[in-house]
Amino acid sequence: MLTAPETAWQPPGIAPLDSNAESAIRARIDGKAKPLGSLGQIEDLAVQLGQIRHPGEPRGDNAVLLVFAGDHGLTEEGVSQFPAAVTVGMVMTYLAGRACANAFAAATNVEIRVVDAGVAAELPKHPGLIDAKIRMGTGNAAREPAMTRQQAIDALDRGCQLTIEEIRNGADIIALGEMGIGNTASSSLLLHRLAPAPLEECIGVGAGQNDAGMAKKRAAIEKAAARSAATAPLDVLAEFGGLEIAMMTGAILGAASQRRPVIVDGFISTAAALLAVRLAPASLGYCVFAHRSAERGHDLALEAMQAKPLLDLGLRLGEGTGAILAVPLLRAAARLLTDVASLSDVMDGKL
Repeated sequence: MLTAPETAWQPPGIAPLDSNAESAIRARIDGKAKPLGSLGQIEDLAVQLGQIRHPGEPRGDNAVLLVFAGDHGLTEEGVSQFPAAVTVGMVMTYLAGRACANAFAAATNVEIRVVDAGVAAELPKHPGLIDAKIRMGTGNAAREPAMTRQQAIDALDRGCQLTIEEIRNGADIIALGEMGIGNTASSSLLLHRLAPAPLEECIGVGAGQNDAGMAKKRAAIEKAAARSAATAPLDVLAEFGGLEIAMMTGAILGAASQRRPVIVDGFISTAAALLAVRLAPASLGYCVFAHRSAERGHDLALEAMQAKPLLDLGLRLGEGTGAILAVPLLRAAARLLTDVASLSDVMDGKL
């Protein structure tokens, strides 16, 4: 078990949302040309976006989806019905523009960046691929730590840097996606230790499992949990995490450090968000939870952060598909603050 002190790594500086601004932003929304509270959760989202960019105005025109890809040694234990080679195949599908994430992004005017965080293969160079590989997949967490502590730190830092670069290049919204065969198993272990929550309640079917497959998956996850008693966030990441999950965590911290909203997708992205919040509690205020996944364990992860997702569509694909579908809601909420007339202006004819 890793025992190095948690203080060996510090997240970037993140300013908590300004609670004093909340009431003023809410009053501004209440004064818009609409019945009080008539836009429901969109009004809450507008308040959050207003706080994130306070004292400036929120913007949502430029949205970027970062799809982080990585392989998991736990697949050796039969935690997935699919071989690890599918991770490579899906990365090439994103780069060809033919995945679900690409189709949804085209429909919502969202840019996609594909990031090799730790795919267990040498990928060909491609203008749409960011090579951020830390190692060739993680170790088999049922038998050894998934990664070293330094590799976990390097992945966090790289995810943080990538997000900051996107924001400096004009991104208003960061959305998160992932691809990695076996990563629901890794996320179940993270949720178990970081929520914390009973292990059995954290395990779901992932990309699809029959009864025999679920028995193998449970056995492998239980074996991994028994191997290490780690509970400190960075230790839990190194013992059980994925490189794509680590980089998503870093991406959340990076977006929060630059006062930009980050859209969290489904179960795996939410496990990364939970890790980010355990490392830097103030980062929670910058997270927008896109949807409630059909994957078992997602509700527990959301409850651990008292998070309320925007959508409930029965999705469990990953790739950032749910995050992409939430982008128009953020854009609409931002424009509620910036574009909608006040009721007093309407009444006075000052339009």
